[in-house]
Amino acid sequence: QDGYIDFMEYVAALSLVLRGKMEQKLRWYFKLYDVDGNGCIDRHELLNIIKAIRAINGGDHETSAEEFTNRVFDRIDVNGDGELSLEEFVEGARKDEEFMEVMMKSLDLSHIVAMI
Repeated sequence: QDGYIDFMEYVAALSLVLRGKMEQKLRWYFKLYDVDGNGCIDRHELLNIIKAIRAINGGDHETSAEEFTNRVFDRIDVNGDGELSLEEFVEGARKDEEFMEVMMKSLDLSHIVAMI
């Protein structure tokens, strides 16, 4: 929590992304996406993540980042409070194939590993 990523933290993150179990990956993604660290992901945080993922991965998308974010919240914000708890995030990703695909592609490092 010092604002820097040291080598061991970097290696641990790579190992998790490349070899971790789905539950571990989703929990790690949640912590990564919870930018303010309050234990929930709000619409603004998710929207910024979706925009960043799309900027990195490129491609043509049928829906805007805003529409996708709204659809995710409509589907997986079970209690309707406008925030995704860890439980909602993990369970929602398991149940919503489109959301799971975006989450898995968000940190897909296979192209980087192939270059190395």
